[in-house]
Amino acid sequence: MLAIFLKTLPFFALIGLGYGAGRTRFFSEEATAALTKFVFYFALSAMLFRFAATLSISQIFDARLASAYLWGTMAVYVLVTGVAFLRRQDLQTAAIEAQTACIGNTGFLGVPMLTLLLGQAAVAPIILMLTIDLIVFASLLVILVTAAREGRISFRIFRQVAIGLVKNPMIVSISLGLLVSALKLPLPGPAEEFLSILGNAATPCALFAIGASLASKSAERLAVSGWLSFAKLVLHPLFVAAGVYLFFPTTPFQATVAVSTAALPVAGNVFMLAQHYGIAPQRVSAAILLSTAASIVTVSLVIAMVTS
Repeated sequence: MLAIFLKTLPFFALIGLGYGAGRTRFFSEEATAALTKFVFYFALSAMLFRFAATLSISQIFDARLASAYLWGTMAVYVLVTGVAFLRRQDLQTAAIEAQTACIGNTGFLGVPMLTLLLGQAAVAPIILMLTIDLIVFASLLVILVTAAREGRISFRIFRQVAIGLVKNPMIVSISLGLLVSALKLPLPGPAEEFLSILGNAATPCALFAIGASLASKSAERLAVSGWLSFAKLVLHPLFVAAGVYLFFPTTPFQATVAVSTAALPVAGNVFMLAQHYGIAPQRVSAAILLSTAASIVTVSLVIAMVTS
């Protein structure tokens, strides 16, 4: 575990640097928002496009891995939703809590860190799980929240989901990369160099942006946020492990990548969704802060366990 911890430490040190810059106001909330926007729309998109352009759909999509990850993630989703209902929360709050417990920071943290730790071969399964998060669970949240507010499920909800997916730069960059790969279009040298330079900016900028954004998060409602952090850091990798090792056995390497990905802390975009819909943003904010801090230890522990 110590060797894994030392390898992950630089990544969390960059997050800490961003947190310090945000906490001291050296990096303002406006600057953090601008940096996050740069990473989301440009640097990370270039990285994902370049990765996807070197892969085929058959290399990315694996039915057993997709089933295992879906099973594990949906199991946690249902469990956390059930606990929310037992606490007499409404459907909207239950949906955002389930999203918090299931969606990890795969784009900003998982892609750069796990690719470095586990090798370039980890890219394909990571992209598969990222796509499942973006298409299945982000869509599910929109459907549940909108249906709860309107009292019914209408065609307009699915139109809203489709528009959201088309506007997501990660979905667009992955899709365009796969299209380039499918058509066997070679990337000209200058284009390849451009994407490489821009994509290389994703890792340091994304990690710094995570830390700077955490500086504005508050640790309120610790009981609930602590439960959601536990569900994300412990239960999610545990249920995904059951999926990849027991119910839908995959290759050992795929299992390692899947469990490691499931162990990532809560994604920052869950807070953006909570804020957008006005549903429990404080507890989501606290869960992001707590899970990211705890993941310095838990992520190393989980990766060490699945790679031993």
